[in-house]
Amino acid sequence: MFDRFFPRSIKVSPHFGAIFQALFVTFLWSTSWVIIKFGLADIPALTFAGLRYMGAFLCLLPFALTRASFSSFNGLSLRDWMRLILLGVLFYTLTQGAQFLALAYLPAVTVSLLLNFSTTTVALMGMVFLAERPRPIQWAGICLNLIGIFVYFYPAAFPTGQVLGIVVALVGVAANAGSSILGRYVNRMGSISPLQVTTVSMGVGATLLLVTGLLTQGLPHLSLSNWVAIGWLAIVNTAFAFTLWNRTLRVLSAMESSIINSTMLIQIAVLAWVFLGESVTWLEGIGMFLAGIGVLIVQLRR
Repeated sequence: MFDRFFPRSIKVSPHFGAIFQALFVTFLWSTSWVIIKFGLADIPALTFAGLRYMGAFLCLLPFALTRASFSSFNGLSLRDWMRLILLGVLFYTLTQGAQFLALAYLPAVTVSLLLNFSTTTVALMGMVFLAERPRPIQWAGICLNLIGIFVYFYPAAFPTGQVLGIVVALVGVAANAGSSILGRYVNRMGSISPLQVTTVSMGVGATLLLVTGLLTQGLPHLSLSNWVAIGWLAIVNTAFAFTLWNRTLRVLSAMESSIINSTMLIQIAVLAWVFLGESVTWLEGIGMFLAGIGVLIVQLRR
């Protein structure tokens, strides 16, 4: 698809294409934070998350049930099904549920800071479970990225009386790291298509998330703007974005994907400045620059 945008004399490698697609997905996900913060004023966190991912699952279901796609499900083993179910619980029920719930208790800045600790966790877990050992220059990029994050959010003081939100966010960190490793493993095998990975895992995770939200928080009256927000998050920022993300995981390592995902910090800051009126200080600008350079260093190994 990239051949249409570049001259024939310029060959775009699959790895570069995967990086470009992953960055585009993170931009879509970054816009989700702004939409979620507005939506949480009217919709309970878990119910909001459940509606988003259930809507996305219903969008993907017709494509997964076509004759060609449906027949491919017959080739999945019991172990494949168990992996997809576990991925759904980790990546959607726990990670996304924790993110929505943490945003209801804590400022977006605090939640973003906590969730970015998953980058280092993924790198360490990737060494153990995927035999993906970072090179010294990649470790330097990770360290520079983390330094930039700390500089950007310094001083990061947790609001008093919001310990529950911090605990929920840390649960999301652990679940996100685990889902990154499992998602990379599943997609690296190449035996399960990205559509299958996304549809099955999202269906399982969204069902558990929505049922939990309805039982614990209920379903309030939703306005037209609420439904538009849910629809956009479901169709564009979830059904499309998560399928594209699973495709990039076939090429990018778990650590590379996690580092690219961490650029959402910078994107969220810019979007917050544009749409929420949150200004960026010179110290925060330096932190954003260091974090971006760290991401670039990690990718330079190829």
